[in-house]
Amino acid sequence: MRHNSILPFPHKIESCYTLLQSISTAEGTVPIETDTEKRLVCLVKQGDCSAMKTMYATYIRYLTAVCSRYIINNEDVKDVLQDCFLKIHSGIQSFEYRGKGSLKGWLTKVVVNEALKFLQRNNRFEFVEISDQEHDIPQEDTDIDSLPSSEIFRMIRELPDGYRTIFNLYVIEEHTHKEIARMLNIKESTSASQLHRAKNLLAAKIRQYQANKSLS
Repeated sequence: MRHNSILPFPHKIESCYTLLQSISTAEGTVPIETDTEKRLVCLVKQGDCSAMKTMYATYIRYLTAVCSRYIINNEDVKDVLQDCFLKIHSGIQSFEYRGKGSLKGWLTKVVVNEALKFLQRNNRFEFVEISDQEHDIPQEDTDIDSLPSSEIFRMIRELPDGYRTIFNLYVIEEHTHKEIARMLNIKESTSASQLHRAKNLLAAKIRQYQANKSLS
C-alpha cells in the first residue's frame, strides 16, 4: 500500500477517477452504524441467513461497481460476483472485525482478487515493455476541468485490460508497483510501464474528445 504518494501526469485524471469512485461508493452502500455492522458480522458468522442477505443488500451495488472497474462485460461481472459471495460465505469465519470500514475493505479485497483471477484465467492481460525513449517522452499536461466525470470514467473503462487493471490497482487500490508485480506475477518495471502507457492513452483520448467538442 502506498502512502502520501504524489502521482505524475495525469494527476487530474487520477484525482477525478478517485472522486468518481468515492461518489459511486457513497451511492452504492447503504449507511450502517459501526455497532450494527459488528453485530451483522457476528450473525453472519453464526450462519444467520437473514444477516447474510442484509450484508448482500448493503454492499451489492458497491461491490458491483468495484468489479466493473476491472471487468467490462456485465454477464462476466455477475459470474465473478457469484464466485465472490461464495468466497465471502466460506471465508467470513477468518475475517476479524477491526472497526468501521474493515468489513468493506475485506469485501473489496475479495472482489478485486476474484476479478484478477478471472482476467488471468481468460488471458486478458497483454503486457508490453516500453523503450527507454518512450519513457523519456514528456507527458503533456491536459486540461480536463471542463470534462464530465462520466466521460473520464468511460475512457478509463475503454483502456485495454492490462492497462486498466494496473491503473486501478495503482491509483484506486493504492498498491505499489512491487505489490502489483507480485499480484500479477510480472516485473515491477512492467507494472510501471503499463501505468505510463495507460496515462498516455488516456491523455490522447481526452485530447481527441476535446477536439471533437470544439468542432461540434
